[in-house]
Amino acid sequence: MAGLTLDSGALIAHERADRRVVVHLKEALLRGVELTVPTAVVAEVWRGGPRAARSAMLLGACVVEPLSERLARAAGEALGVVEGSGVIDAIVMASAATRGDRVLTSDSADLRRLRTAFPNVNVVGI
Repeated sequence: MAGLTLDSGALIAHERADRRVVVHLKEALLRGVELTVPTAVVAEVWRGGPRAARSAMLLGACVVEPLSERLARAAGEALGVVEGSGVIDAIVMASAATRGDRVLTSDSADLRRLRTAFPNVNVVGI
């Protein structure tokens, strides 16, 4: 069963209690779907303090994937193919591609462009 990789927009939406992302996450957890968050996403959104409590709870239910050299190279190659893409987006897509995951995002247009480099990754917009 494919897992679900979360990007920065999904974490921010969860922190804001966005109903759309909460529904996706509850459904994934009920189905036993593994949730993954690349460490680069954590760095992009984490600010600490009381507002981070919701994010901390969510991260506790996720696999937080370190940025390996293999993953970094795959993301870099994608950046060479899809001009104008962001590093974090490429890392998210490379991460999901290693497992055949879907990606939950609020930035579906940019991530769908990266499907050129990662055609096996489905992007789920919120």
